Amino acid sequence: MSNSVLLVVDVQTALIKEHPYNEKKVIGNIKKLISIARDSNKEVLYVRHDDGIGEELEYGTDGWQIYHEIAPNKDERVFEKKCNSAFFKTGLKEYLESKKIDTIILTGLQTEYCIDATLKSAFDNGYSVIIPEQTNTTFDNEYLSGEKLYEFYNYKIWNNRFAKVLSVDEVSKILFR
Repeated sequence: MSNSVLLVVDVQTALIKEHPYNEKKVIGNIKKLISIARDSNKEVLYVRHDDGIGEELEYGTDGWQIYHEIAPNKDERVFEKKCNSAFFKTGLKEYLESKKIDTIILTGLQTEYCIDATLKSAFDNGYSVIIPEQTNTTFDNEYLSGEKLYEFYNYKIWNNRFAKVLSVDEVSKILFR
């Protein structure tokens, strides 16, 4: 895992203001990983979703902005997307290839939408993917709570299939390599 990046997907103001499951722990863990990555000279990449005119994640609005507690530094890249996968027509894959990245440490929102699609696209493109525990989240829906969705995707769908789900402490050790 000599060439890894931390990828922060769709942690945007409008979504955090809706209070997803376990939001304080998730934001705290992402902040911790960002700090460790920066201190270790590992790249932190951001992805931001644009839902279109009139939507809560409309390009350029306050809600569209990356949440202030984990905002990128001026020299960090932000990839813009309009679909669930961070790889679809964003230039992310080409950028990762140019940097010879082989491992993606994936965090963000929403577990069952953009994180799932991004993870599976990364897997399909040959990347090793690591999901740090309690660094992705989502909302309750009419079928399952945000907590159940988090647990189902992280431990039933992703772990040891498409990714490794590891503790934040384990991931911190990987970032220091």
